[in-house]
Amino acid sequence: MIEECLVVEFRVTGDDCPLARATREANATVECRPPQARRDGNALLRFSVRGGADALVERLDEDEDIRYLHVSTVNGAANVRCLSKHPCVVHRLVDVGFMAESLQYRGGVETYLGAVVGHDVLRGVLAAAGEAVGVTLERVYPLGTGNDTPVAQRWDLTPTQEAALETALDMGYFEIPRKATASEVAAELGIGTSALSERLRRGQGALFAQLFR
Repeated sequence: MIEECLVVEFRVTGDDCPLARATREANATVECRPPQARRDGNALLRFSVRGGADALVERLDEDEDIRYLHVSTVNGAANVRCLSKHPCVVHRLVDVGFMAESLQYRGGVETYLGAVVGHDVLRGVLAAAGEAVGVTLERVYPLGTGNDTPVAQRWDLTPTQEAALETALDMGYFEIPRKATASEVAAELGIGTSALSERLRRGQGALFAQLFR
């Protein structure tokens, strides 16, 4: 058994995949699950986007490399599912041992976060990265027990509580000093401040109860 597991983060520039093009043109940020590769070379994508969602979806809908585009909206966040006929760079790294856990596309720049088991696998992943378009290693560090979570773990939050907490976090509501007021966060969600306060309070209560159970 190999004892060491390493957390690895890659940055990708210059990619010409549909998501990179769309986020670059719409100046949007996308949080994407690792794409599922099909045997025909196509990839199934699932991702969420806040801000600029309409422009991003419009560009994807016009892209000939995108098929079966479906969009659902929950509390201001667009959840998108589609098929991409363009190969994903991340699969080149997955083929040699990179276990992708999260992907972000921000203005055309991609960030991959995942893990590799052992330094031998890491060397193979780095070699593959060197052959791919614009892939650079941002950081690598040993995986500790403190930042490893069970695969089956789920936080028991309602969709509205999750949206309120995520939006407040993204806008800097929880920072010191605050970068956004409750009124600004509520306006972003299209609700009143009293409703926001209740969702944040109930959501935080649910998270703390599960965290310290």
